Amino acid sequence: MTETKERPWHQYWPEGVPKTIDFPKKSLGEIFDETVAKHPDKTAVIFLDTKYSYAQLKRWVDSFATALLDLGVKKGDVIGLRLPNSVHYVIAYFAVLKLGAIVTANNPLYKAVEIEHQFADAKAKVLIVMDVVWDEVAKALPKTGIQKVIGANIADFLPGVKRFLGKLLGKIPSAPMPADTLRFTDLLRTKPKLPDVEIEVEKDLAVLQYTGGTTGSPKGAMLTHMNLVANAIQTSSWDTKNVPGKDVIVGVLPLFHIYAMTTVMNMATISGNAMLLFPKLPEWDELLGAIQKYKATLFPGVAALYNAINNFERVKDYDLTTIRACISGAGPLPVEIQTRFEELSGAKLIEGYGLTESSPVTHANPLYGRRKNGTIGFPVSSTDAKIMDSETGKEEMPVNEVGELVVTGPQIMLGYLGHEEENKQVLRDGWLYTGDLGMIDQEGYFLIVDRKKDMIKRSGYSVFPREVEDYLYKNEHVLECAVIGIPDDKAGEEIKAFIALKPESKGKVTEDEIIKWAKDNMAAYKYPRLLEFRDEIPKGTANKILRRALKEEELAKMKKQKEAGA
Repeated sequence: MTETKERPWHQYWPEGVPKTIDFPKKSLGEIFDETVAKHPDKTAVIFLDTKYSYAQLKRWVDSFATALLDLGVKKGDVIGLRLPNSVHYVIAYFAVLKLGAIVTANNPLYKAVEIEHQFADAKAKVLIVMDVVWDEVAKALPKTGIQKVIGANIADFLPGVKRFLGKLLGKIPSAPMPADTLRFTDLLRTKPKLPDVEIEVEKDLAVLQYTGGTTGSPKGAMLTHMNLVANAIQTSSWDTKNVPGKDVIVGVLPLFHIYAMTTVMNMATISGNAMLLFPKLPEWDELLGAIQKYKATLFPGVAALYNAINNFERVKDYDLTTIRACISGAGPLPVEIQTRFEELSGAKLIEGYGLTESSPVTHANPLYGRRKNGTIGFPVSSTDAKIMDSETGKEEMPVNEVGELVVTGPQIMLGYLGHEEENKQVLRDGWLYTGDLGMIDQEGYFLIVDRKKDMIKRSGYSVFPREVEDYLYKNEHVLECAVIGIPDDKAGEEIKAFIALKPESKGKVTEDEIIKWAKDNMAAYKYPRLLEFRDEIPKGTANKILRRALKEEELAKMKKQKEAGA
């Protein structure tokens, strides 16, 4: 059992949640098989209005794993997945892991250069890809080292009548692939015959999870079976009302992202619960209708997703009261969004925190205990955290002083593939240096101030974009916002806000009026002097607002203006 010394947050530790957990020394494949044995008839996946049981899933997983074995896949090989949320994804993921092979999941929206970088860097041997996203792969494939391609179609698992009608009516997308492409469904006909594969759960990799590339090229975080098993158990244990085999988890966030991989797929699998999967972000009527129909109980998400639901004009037409708990991750959760969603659904919505490098969850506010809105709460079970000085990372900061958040626990990665020098900076004496600035208060609650790299230096003052965004969300006209710093000759950096207005506010308020409101409500060094209305704020596939994209756009615009002036 991982020992955790007494820490300040233990005085408010949520009742029923263990402070430490004795994690099983088992691989994800073993955990999957144990769950099937306990819950064979329980629904594992709900996809395109069709239910699939754990027993069905296991037959496909074992057949597909055997087929991969016949193709020469062995322990330690890397297999690429370029799939949306689907039955295919779940089957391929667990089939690969049962062989002791390694999953590297690729965003289906990536372009050829991005695809080439990831699969070449990971040394992937086989690629499993949905036909409709083949075109970009075709451009990248010659430079990746991939030897075999397995193609799939979104309708492969639909009952015959649904599949026929869907294709007849043009509702099921498909695209041609090369004639020599292996078909996913053909491989499922393989007679299962799996060897015993010895997996060292604390050393052997399960997933090479590529970071979002906020600095330089994306890097592969090396996550072991223990990392992922531990984090799924930690996250599940945080919800003391979790009943194995009873919950339905909304899977609208992409499974290729570490957040959904853990909080939807892995967490469902360790408990025998159902995943309600959507291959892409659905229309709001479709999403809310499915939540109502299947009585979804858990809804991992991000702030922008909950905010969109809050502002959907027909939200009150749907019964969301079966939702028990929601963890918001991948960025800050403004209190206004949290409060409104809880009023609409009756659910507990808490802010959590994590990183790709930590599988990802390290912190969360108590679901049923004493929470502090605006904070990320406490480290989860068997996890420790502290705030270190942000310059050298060697001195622990006192209470309420800003520094770099560092964490340790069984969910922390082995390191980045092929980046030894960077590993020495990020992993020190068993602690992960997160790159996030935060503080801990006198009661042990952690607060993320901002990313070190996002901090704005204006006229000698440090300005945190998140704080400015939180203030802007208090304005009655603001639907979404993002704040960045841009170079300025006088101030060093100037603060610029991008705002999407609520539909009823469009044409009724000006940029200058919002700036004046900000000036009246924020310190002089903090309010945005520059503001731009946008129809929508750019987001990634996890629906996380992309400050980086806005910054790159602004810098490119400034460069062009400078060149034109020259």
